[in-house]
Amino acid sequence: MASSGWKRALGNARSFVGNAMGGLRGTANLASWAVAGTLAYFLWVKPAQELKREQEAKAALAAASDPYRYIEKRKPIPDPQETGLIYGKRSETKKSDS
Repeated sequence: MASSGWKRALGNARSFVGNAMGGLRGTANLASWAVAGTLAYFLWVKPAQELKREQEAKAALAAASDPYRYIEKRKPIPDPQETGLIYGKRSETKKSDS
């Protein structure tokens, strides 16, 4: 009789999952998921990818339009104690003689 407990639990879980997916079984369930996935791709994923591509193309065009603009090539060194960011030699800290 102990085995019927887990069988019932498994049956309840399958029933819950089936109902959560719209109550469809077999090929109808698969077809509905395929339609939903296709719609999601064309309504959300593809437009987002195209927007990202357009933004990258605009950025590349803007970068190519002015070849003489200044571009910082050094990474700043983090300095949490003093000013936040420093680029060269660390300045001497001022010590007061009181």
